[in-house]
Amino acid sequence: MLDDVAIRIRQNIGIVTAVLLFSILYLLYNLAHPKGFSSAVLVQNGDEIFALAMLAMAQTVPVLASGLDLSVGAVMTMVGCFASYLLTGAAGGSPLHLEIFGLHLGLGIFPGGVSGILLGIVICLATGALAGFVNGCVVVYGRIQPIIATLATGAVYIGIALFLRPTPGGKIDEDLNWALTNSLGDFAATVHIFDDGGAGWFAPVAWIPVPFVLLVLIALLVWVPFRRSVLGRAVYAVGSAEGAAYMSGLPIERAKIAAFTLAGFFAGCGGLFLAIQTSSGNADIPQAGAYTLNSIASVVIGGTSLLGGTGSAIGSIFGAMVLRVISFFFRIFDIAPLLQPLFEGLILLAAVSIGALGVLRVKNTLELFR
Repeated sequence: MLDDVAIRIRQNIGIVTAVLLFSILYLLYNLAHPKGFSSAVLVQNGDEIFALAMLAMAQTVPVLASGLDLSVGAVMTMVGCFASYLLTGAAGGSPLHLEIFGLHLGLGIFPGGVSGILLGIVICLATGALAGFVNGCVVVYGRIQPIIATLATGAVYIGIALFLRPTPGGKIDEDLNWALTNSLGDFAATVHIFDDGGAGWFAPVAWIPVPFVLLVLIALLVWVPFRRSVLGRAVYAVGSAEGAAYMSGLPIERAKIAAFTLAGFFAGCGGLFLAIQTSSGNADIPQAGAYTLNSIASVVIGGTSLLGGTGSAIGSIFGAMVLRVISFFFRIFDIAPLLQPLFEGLILLAAVSIGALGVLRVKNTLELFR
């Protein structure tokens, strides 16, 4: 029994390292915070972690297929700009229009109310998945390296975002913003369920932040079924040895397209939440680039090999949490902004090095090239 546990730990040393590192850092953070271990702090942390965790999951899937998606930040930004038009929740609906070369084109009225919000959410998530699907098609049928293809498509998506929102603006329904960026108790009170959150049985879980619940649901309902599916196993096989996977008759092209499509969906989830959190849309190019780079760092910290074939989106979630907790420390200890990249880089280097210690114990170099 203990031997089986030890084997599983060695097989998932990257995830185990990320979980332990996050646990230690978050414990120290709460001990140092004046209001540590409170629901308010947990809610604030959940709001800041969610978008990066989604992008870390988005980056994981192409990496597992031995690719790299440089467009995840751009897809997130584009979806956020769409959301700023579609999630206003106005009772009479929201007028949609475009301005092209000085011409004002009316596109009609988008439905308002709860039905309009739900439709807007579906459209935003579908937009993210479509962007990922386009990435996959360009990589597969264009025979272009993923890093080059997604660099190009990312520029297109940023261009669309700038076209939609040349300047920050838009509006998100206030009730939607409050319900999804606070605790389960606030969510229940906003949507009027469980006696407006006052039910006795509901009290023990009312403090849990909604972003963490959404994160768990997306992981369980989307990632876990995908990983256990034929396409999910094919993604791992492609990343491990594409030639062997092809000779085994696995659907290589479908697996790659599915990987990038799922990445677009996850990035869309991040962009949707970011728009809801900020109650606006913003085609922020530096922000998109920062999220993309941090998503790659999260994947590495979470134990996924950039060579492909090994790792998990769950580990990447904890990798994203580690990155965010590091930024939380900067606020607590009032570290000068100019020194923050230095400390963050040192900590990331240490975290990644711990996960790479296993390479030093490899006696046969051929084992590094599975």
